Amino acid sequence: MADLSGLSPRFAETRFHPFWQETVTDPLHLPLLNGPQSCDLAIVGAGFTGLWSALKARERHPDARIIVLEGRRLAEAASGRNGGFCAPSISHGVGNALARWPDEAETLVRLGLDNLDALERDLSRYGIAAEFERTGKINLAATPWQAEGLAQMRAAHARFGIDSRLMTGPELAAKLLSPVYPHGLYEENYAYVNPARLVHGLARACLNAGVEIYENSRVTALRDSGEALRLTTPGGEVTAGRVALATNADMPLLRRLRRTVVPIYDYTIMTEPLSDAQLAAIGWTGRHGVADSGNQFHYSRKTADNRILWGGYDAIHYFGSKRAAHLLNRAESYTRLETNFLAAFPALDGVRFSHAWGGIIDTSARLTFFVGTAFDGRLAYALGFTGQGVSASRFAALTMLDHLDGLDSERTALRMSHRLPVPFPPEPLRSAAIGWAQADLAKEDRTGRRSAMLRVMDRLGIGFGS
Repeated sequence: MADLSGLSPRFAETRFHPFWQETVTDPLHLPLLNGPQSCDLAIVGAGFTGLWSALKARERHPDARIIVLEGRRLAEAASGRNGGFCAPSISHGVGNALARWPDEAETLVRLGLDNLDALERDLSRYGIAAEFERTGKINLAATPWQAEGLAQMRAAHARFGIDSRLMTGPELAAKLLSPVYPHGLYEENYAYVNPARLVHGLARACLNAGVEIYENSRVTALRDSGEALRLTTPGGEVTAGRVALATNADMPLLRRLRRTVVPIYDYTIMTEPLSDAQLAAIGWTGRHGVADSGNQFHYSRKTADNRILWGGYDAIHYFGSKRAAHLLNRAESYTRLETNFLAAFPALDGVRFSHAWGGIIDTSARLTFFVGTAFDGRLAYALGFTGQGVSASRFAALTMLDHLDGLDSERTALRMSHRLPVPFPPEPLRSAAIGWAQADLAKEDRTGRRSAMLRVMDRLGIGFGS
């Protein structure tokens, strides 16, 4: 267990688990896999990627038997622990698309915008009450060089016809008043969800469509029997004609993928519900979210009952890419988040924090997801979302299904999605390289100067972030 005894009195009544899970009023309780089963399609993982895969597979194949295997309870892993930022992008933003895939950036931007529109339509079609709201986002700058970055972002948006506008002074103060952030760029087309309600809503839609979902049924082995793929769990085995791997931040079942991502721990604190007067004191009366422009950045948004979620900044990699439940709480990160929150919003000095929690980000060296196949196209995988998976997971699911169905599509042709990222080195080089990159990124935040190593990484198409 993490030692949380040294936290300030603002954490005296804090619950150290995700707020989102408490908002699901009718949580599903699903059985364990028991005994041998066979199916047309087995999906490993019941997070966003796995559930979108199941739902979209059912639309394509009404008579197929589809089984989803989840190693925990619904919404306990990464899909229930994120901030619910639902971006109109599949490429970690317009700037990342231009920097890494300039020849297909226009396609990536268009597909990202279309994907968010289609996601909203799906939520309406299936009656999924995920608290979806398309209320915009303000990108904030604390320094002159970050303000220059916002201007460059605005130019990139204009190039692709995306509406955004730079803000300073009274115009910015009318949306967010903070002594830390004198510059902002407002995007109207940005959405938010309650991630736990989205997971449970997708799962219920799958069940209503005849998909079978088993909880607490972790897949411990994957093998090819010749005619089918076999997935072993503690309670039984599934024989499947096709398999989709949607385990993301967990250890990949395919050994070849184990160096393509690293688990990065990200931490979040959340205030108690705030009054109208408290929100007016920081100028935040609208429903938009915010994120700052540092390499070590914060993201923040409101819940339906006007709590403020404040997360990010620390991006912790534990030696050996360790994954463990006790790492999901970290006192040092909660204290740093508290300090930075109060610096950004001094008018909220008396606030208490109702919740705090951590989650794992499946970080790739190019900051975007990738999709591939194995076993002669009978298995597809998607991972590496790097903190941008709430909306991109739907697109990745469709791409996996295209591969499994043998379709040549615009999705499968994307260089971004079908090429593996540069692998992370083995330990101890991995932790040393990540630590070096993080130190240089922090120095750039302080000085505005990008180090020689970071410039080399840029030329090689390698990045590090969350």
